[in-house]
Amino acid sequence: MNAQCGSTDSWPAPSGAGSIKGTPIQARGESYDAGEKKCISDVRRTFCLFVTFDLLFIILLWIIELNVNGGIQKQLEREVLHYDYRASFFDIFLLAVFRFATLILAYAVCKLRHWWAIALTSAVSCAFLIIKVILSKLLSQGAFGYLLPIISFVLTWIETWLLDFKVLPQEAEDENRECEGSGRG
Repeated sequence: MNAQCGSTDSWPAPSGAGSIKGTPIQARGESYDAGEKKCISDVRRTFCLFVTFDLLFIILLWIIELNVNGGIQKQLEREVLHYDYRASFFDIFLLAVFRFATLILAYAVCKLRHWWAIALTSAVSCAFLIIKVILSKLLSQGAFGYLLPIISFVLTWIETWLLDFKVLPQEAEDENRECEGSGRG
């Protein structure tokens, strides 16, 4: 693992008041000012946080839906153990898990600089949600029949927009600026 991205083991020893995990706040600020390369860009970190928000929000909505429709345990049994594509929201939860796992693996762990992973998750999510809405009975199940597929669809496209129009261009611009700066010195 890169020393700059390493664990707290590589940090200086505790130094008293005003420190967090043993490193004085002032020393941390100076290290950023010194031009150390960050492990992950701020805009990529924001994207990863939004992907996490997507998963947690879908989980929260699904739990609310389970609770509203007769209790979590009874509904989990009905939606998971006796899964029915036309009436269950379990697959929308699994779709959010798929998006989260793929995007975090691709853009946080592997730090990809290409759009193929977001294109894959967006295409799979949109196709699945459109087919689900057409073939299912979800729309007759009240507000959640509309809410979960629409929220999932919107969050998918916000993630796509964030990566394609914010993360990748900003990182390319930062890299170009860094290359121009090192070429002059």
